[in-house]
Amino acid sequence: MPEAIASAIPGNDQGLWTIIMGAGWVVKGVMLVLLLFSVICWGIILTKAIALSRARKDTQLFFDAFRESRKFSLLYAEAKQFTFSPLAHVFKAGYAELNRISRIQQANQPSSESAQEPEYERTAMDNITRSLQQAVIAQRTRLEKGVNFLATTGSSAPFIGLFGTVWGIMESFRRIGVMKSASLAVVAPGIAEALIATAAGLAAAIPAVIFYNYFLSRINIISNEMDNFSSELINIIERIYWKRK
Repeated sequence: MPEAIASAIPGNDQGLWTIIMGAGWVVKGVMLVLLLFSVICWGIILTKAIALSRARKDTQLFFDAFRESRKFSLLYAEAKQFTFSPLAHVFKAGYAELNRISRIQQANQPSSESAQEPEYERTAMDNITRSLQQAVIAQRTRLEKGVNFLATTGSSAPFIGLFGTVWGIMESFRRIGVMKSASLAVVAPGIAEALIATAAGLAAAIPAVIFYNYFLSRINIISNEMDNFSSELINIIERIYWKRK
């Protein structure tokens, strides 16, 4: 008795795993690719969820320390413990540039009058602003690392599954030609393979899209916080370090 007909006999029901193992090599390859995508996506999801949670916690602690601090030098030493805070990294970049400018100014002490000119202050603030902007971009890039793969999976996985679906339907028609019959026993195995490939594509794509949008919204919030913090830091530096001279 042909295997396709035997599979349709009552009492000979096939489980999901049996259908997958009985699928053609193309459908198996499609499901293997989708499984790999899904595993990578869940690894990124778990890693990114932990990273963003730590970033949120450390950012809140750093921001509290920033509000309470009265000296940037002390805050810079304290900021080193907030490893996961993007704001702490932005502050360290800005303070490092401010320190560098201060050392240059001290080295050129004999020409201190020229160092007080508006042009000098404008150049110094431009350098600090660029350092802060570069730090913001670097931190956003770090936060977004791996997230784009979720978007890629969300957009491509359904089409990969659709390819498996089309192939399964093609196999069904091929069996019809071989068996010279269009009965359910002949068509069912190929249709089952096709539906499993579709389900596998959706199973990989749906979590990827959901968490991509979630992570992107969280990263946008942190990016806005970094931009606002940079602006506030620039205002403080202008008010305290330059205008008082």
